[in-house]
Amino acid sequence: MSAVFQDHFSGLARRYADFRPRYPGALFDYLATRATRDQLVWDCACGSGQATIDLAARFEKIIATDGSAQQIASAPRCDNVEYRVALADQSGLEDGSIGLVTIAQALHWFNDKDFFAEVERVLKPGGTLAAWVYGTSQIEGDGMDAIVQDYYTKVVRPYWPPEWRFIEGRYRAIRLPFPEIRTPSFRMEELWRLDQLLGYFSSWSATTRFVEATGRDPIEPLRHNLAMVWREPERARRVVWPLTVRVAVKPR
Repeated sequence: MSAVFQDHFSGLARRYADFRPRYPGALFDYLATRATRDQLVWDCACGSGQATIDLAARFEKIIATDGSAQQIASAPRCDNVEYRVALADQSGLEDGSIGLVTIAQALHWFNDKDFFAEVERVLKPGGTLAAWVYGTSQIEGDGMDAIVQDYYTKVVRPYWPPEWRFIEGRYRAIRLPFPEIRTPSFRMEELWRLDQLLGYFSSWSATTRFVEATGRDPIEPLRHNLAMVWREPERARRVVWPLTVRVAVKPR
């Protein structure tokens, strides 16, 4: 993975904030069992705050960092969250100050050696590192998944950056720096109208790269194909993403 910050999302910050699915509350309830409420939490590569606000409801103080100032600007404000523009391996945090480090859908962008060295430095003995990733969605309704898979594999897949292979592998190829523990099973779930689902696909960096490379908007033919089987655009359908959560604990 690259040692240089690759900003794939600043230009998508508003769409990212508006259209990305929410992580399940059960995930954050679980994370709240891994550190006491008064311990400092570092939400690394927080993006536009998808995980940050749920963490803030369960811990007294969150420091949320991201390399993109535009993403930070799109994040919702909260009294117990301090946002900082910072790289994953240059957090500026004090040694041994953090009880829980979280990385939501971003570990694949980091240089393993440098980032894990930073985690080792800032995490308290007995502290927890939690990283999670989700992949392709599953959509309620006959024919939906086939259309989406066709879009993913035949239209935009060549436009994903190389790091995307780690997402497709559910982070199995990434070795965490501390002993891992087993976690409960989680999944993400939304009830979305057709326009909300299309907004999500428009927030993909691969969609933007396709437009930049070809000058064509791939969302419009996708809209047409999905509308043929969706039939009622205002009808909300269930969208599910399996969520892989990996947790490791720093030895005392």
